[in-house]
Amino acid sequence: MDALEKRNSKWIYIILAVFSVISIGPYKLMDEYYIYIAAYMWFGVSYGMCLQYGRFCFASAFRDLFAVKVPRMVVGIMVAMVFFSIIGAFASTMNASAFHAAPFGFHSTIAGLLFGIGMTLAGGCASGSLYKIGEGNGVSVIVVLSLSVTQAVFVKMGGWTNNLMPQSWRDKAAQATWIPAKVNVTDGWVDQYLAGHVWPKPAIQVAELPWAREKFGAARFFIGDSLINTIIPAALVLVVVYIFWARKNYHNKMRAEGRPVGGLGAELAGYWGMIMSSKRTAIAGLVLGISAGLHMFVMKKLQLAFGVHNFGELMQRMGITYGLSAKGTVFDPGYWYVTTQEAQWVGWVFQRLGIDMMDNIYFGLANGVPNPLFNPADWMSLGLIGGACMMALYQKEFKFKKPTKELAMWAILGGFFMGLGSRLALGCNVGAFFVRISMGDPSGWMFGIGMVGGAFIGVRFFNWWTERKMAKEMAAFDF
Repeated sequence: MDALEKRNSKWIYIILAVFSVISIGPYKLMDEYYIYIAAYMWFGVSYGMCLQYGRFCFASAFRDLFAVKVPRMVVGIMVAMVFFSIIGAFASTMNASAFHAAPFGFHSTIAGLLFGIGMTLAGGCASGSLYKIGEGNGVSVIVVLSLSVTQAVFVKMGGWTNNLMPQSWRDKAAQATWIPAKVNVTDGWVDQYLAGHVWPKPAIQVAELPWAREKFGAARFFIGDSLINTIIPAALVLVVVYIFWARKNYHNKMRAEGRPVGGLGAELAGYWGMIMSSKRTAIAGLVLGISAGLHMFVMKKLQLAFGVHNFGELMQRMGITYGLSAKGTVFDPGYWYVTTQEAQWVGWVFQRLGIDMMDNIYFGLANGVPNPLFNPADWMSLGLIGGACMMALYQKEFKFKKPTKELAMWAILGGFFMGLGSRLALGCNVGAFFVRISMGDPSGWMFGIGMVGGAFIGVRFFNWWTERKMAKEMAAFDF
């Protein structure tokens, strides 16, 4: 073992020791309810390890596809969704799912478009930026800060921004009697957008549609959510990827080896070869999908064991009430999620500085701004960063990377668009795309269509920007 391996091993043991103390200490010394936070944290560790091992980033997936015609990461994402859908269907069958479908509408596509542009400009999606922080990437720190601040500021903004919303949305929001008086929906454009436009839309989960319940009964989660909404569409997406991005290279390889090209058998072999072309990414996708499904199962079982629906109830039992929402809850999705807990960090800081962050739907009604020490989703993100750091150390891929001014500019701009897209879609590449599709919510595909379109626009923009920059640099040498 060389010096680098020894140093990296030492830091891996230190990180494991810190997480172990955080898990065991409060649980043993303070209250058994802290096992709830520990569960979130350790699943975060598993996500971080999978993401770093497979170099799993949604921005990289579409950038590589459009810019250099490499489908490896797209394949990994589809594999992860398929396995998550199977575990998720099992959890739903066992009444151990915390998933709630999102409102279905074209707003998801618009939000996905903005998010896709942002993640391409930033060089990383929300989850990708988190795991890259664990690798020592300074640019990713700026990305996460930018998207977090953007969310916290946008949900607070009122005044002149109210005029940007259609009057019909504003009227519907004002008539929402189920919203507590302390949440002032008449002065906040995000509130008017949510209460007046998004939430009135129907939420769809394939397995819960009347025809699925009647036709498939107890098997509806496997057939409706997993097979119909996830597996078949994912397979078709990969067919498109194979035809337009992988087939030509496969045929060239076949010709070089003197083998016949064409025929169904050969095409199926090429399709399967594309899926298995990167075992590292495929393995990461497999483990990531299984972890995401088990996470949902475990959190639901903990809720049933403690007799609660939200960690905010456990906080109240422990005498912790600061930062709870008007419903006495905190952000507790019960499964893998990114962006909301990061926005809560900023919201909590603003609240401590004397800015009322609880007068809006996002923080005041839905998620709260609890102390990060008692916020389970916070620890999921911290666990993700720690898990990625351990895997990067093990793979000898950890390295501090100081951002340049230009990269910092793109990080801020990309984080801005991702933060805006996340709030409009009620989630990011994980919550609005990966989880929704896997759990039978077709609105995830609506977000995905927009996200792919945004990534394409982002790649084309970067190509234009690079060519323009190179032309200027070459002009300086033109004598």
